[in-house]
Amino acid sequence: MEKSRKGKRRAGLATAVAVLAVAGLVWFEPWALWVDETVHETLPAASDPAASDPATTPTANPGPSASAAAPVTVARGTFISHEHTTTGTAKIVRLADGTHTLRLEGLDTSNGPDLRVLMSDAPVKEGTAGWRVFDEGRYVDLAGLKGNKGDQNYPLPADVDWTEYPGVSVWCDRFDVSFGAAALVRT
Repeated sequence: MEKSRKGKRRAGLATAVAVLAVAGLVWFEPWALWVDETVHETLPAASDPAASDPATTPTANPGPSASAAAPVTVARGTFISHEHTTTGTAKIVRLADGTHTLRLEGLDTSNGPDLRVLMSDAPVKEGTAGWRVFDEGRYVDLAGLKGNKGDQNYPLPADVDWTEYPGVSVWCDRFDVSFGAAALVRT
């Protein structure tokens, strides 16, 4: 009788351990650390209705307005590492139609579960002091990170004044930690 109870306890314990192990794997997604997602987006062109209308498109000597239509980098910053080694550049680019896009260039960080791109009013700090600050004050969650490597664009909402959010973070929402961050400085 006692052997039967011990057998049932061991089976119950083994089942509980197996359930916890599976739940841990689902939660932590350790395989993501070894799988890179590379994105190579070009800088978006602003939609300019006049440019698509042949009747209003100049045919000779476009003049000074042609240079005004080119995208302009208005702020930039270099990523520093936090929880994971992170390199690359973050830029705010003003497009010809006046909209702004956050562009990550040459991004290289670890992959992970639930990575987001945040813009925050928190100052970018080196070391562990900067790991958890980006969701404490005001912030804008732009989108899920498209890839942990490469060049990618995140349009800024029209109602967001990017100058109020000078910190950019690759943020792991699952563990509330910054993988890396860049302080934007006007150019």
